[in-house]
Amino acid sequence: MKNIFLINLFFSIIIVFFQRRDPKSVWTWLFALNFIPVFGVIFYLFFGQDLRKSKMFRIKEVEDRLRYSIKNQEQIFREYHPSSGDDLVVQDFGSLVLYNLETSGAVLTVNNDLEIFTDGRKKFEDLRQELRKAKEYIHIQYYIIKNDEVFQSIVPILLEKVKEGVEVRVLADGMGGRFMPKGCWKEMERAGIKIGIFFPPVLGRLNFRVNYRNHRKIVVIDGKVGYVGGFNIGKEYISKVARFGYWRDTHLKIRGDAVISLQIRFALDWNYAVKENLFLFSKYFVQERPVFKQAVGIQVVSSGPDTGTKNIRDNYLEMFHRARNHIYIQTPYFVPDDAILSALKIAARSGVDVRLMIPCKPDHPFVYWATYSYAGELLQAGAKCYIYEHGFLHAKGITVDGVASCYGTANMDIRSFELNFEVNAVIYDEEMTGKLEQAFLDDLPYCRELTWEGYRHRKVMIRVKEQFCRLLSPLL
Repeated sequence: MKNIFLINLFFSIIIVFFQRRDPKSVWTWLFALNFIPVFGVIFYLFFGQDLRKSKMFRIKEVEDRLRYSIKNQEQIFREYHPSSGDDLVVQDFGSLVLYNLETSGAVLTVNNDLEIFTDGRKKFEDLRQELRKAKEYIHIQYYIIKNDEVFQSIVPILLEKVKEGVEVRVLADGMGGRFMPKGCWKEMERAGIKIGIFFPPVLGRLNFRVNYRNHRKIVVIDGKVGYVGGFNIGKEYISKVARFGYWRDTHLKIRGDAVISLQIRFALDWNYAVKENLFLFSKYFVQERPVFKQAVGIQVVSSGPDTGTKNIRDNYLEMFHRARNHIYIQTPYFVPDDAILSALKIAARSGVDVRLMIPCKPDHPFVYWATYSYAGELLQAGAKCYIYEHGFLHAKGITVDGVASCYGTANMDIRSFELNFEVNAVIYDEEMTGKLEQAFLDDLPYCRELTWEGYRHRKVMIRVKEQFCRLLSPLL
């Protein structure tokens, strides 16, 4: 018992004095360590490491290369005088643009074309068509890759492209890629496809960094076409798993200058996982520049436990503060921190039409019941909450006032804000934001509205589940 006490004391000192955590997270970990002997320590070793001060994901070459362009764009933007249309949208969110430049090096690009996918079958069919057009390289990164019919429909294309001399790289997360047999990876490598695993497990499936997941989903083809959003690779994402039914998600296809921003994000993750520095090869970062009729303003913003600021969360927060008419949110998990929750409650009480859409069924029960609890607080403040009942809602993003939006891989929860490696596209464009809002409105007929009166009269067992899961929310 003495040894267990000393071990718990040791880790408690580390958490309190050497890691800059949120106070709620600190108290939750202290509770786990001191009231769940042995198991609390094991849980901490797997889920409690803090990577915030780590520099292992930074590359000097890309920092040096981007520093000048970022400072140059900052100067141009400060002197920027818009005339009309979407230029005014960009200017209205000028402080957010500058914040993203300063904190995450997210260069604003306006020469972009954007297509929105809400159905997995259409998204993957479009992806396969673009993969077949590849001439130089294909870079694929997904959190989850399963060896089922979706991946098996992609692999033959990749193998054919390798034979044509196209470079193919596939990056999967160590946790999300656990569904893939190692033999399949080896077979692809023998065929000439380069494989990377982010935070790979050791000793079988043991992974001491299981709490830090690379949740990003990025595809870049020849620097011309990029994809980012919520769909992973698996048959549930094309609505072929009965437990989930129809899979409602949102994915973006980008053509234009913002594709290079996705490429930089992929290259940083690839370098860490494989130790192959793609920044030494300029061919990956130059592109033809066609001019698009609809010039969509985009900043690609990423965040993770290695960054000092919660970039995506701060984008959500700034956009909420700027809302004057309405805020639409779609997320499978709603476990916000105090700042996000307060901003939404203030907006709702100030007359802003705040609407939250969440799934009707859990894929992670603890997060689901915590989501239900926080949704109840929003209802009390005057917001509206809709429960999607047509299948499983996995879309991740927000729209504000029909003028700006932010969609990508990040959920509206503490895990995505602090623990996961995420990437979102901030869109400054009325037409594209209007399409995203229309997709939200088109989902409403498939939803059941959760009212404050109905929530107040929920069963006792539901209240117990909510409170218990909410207590664990800093760890979820």
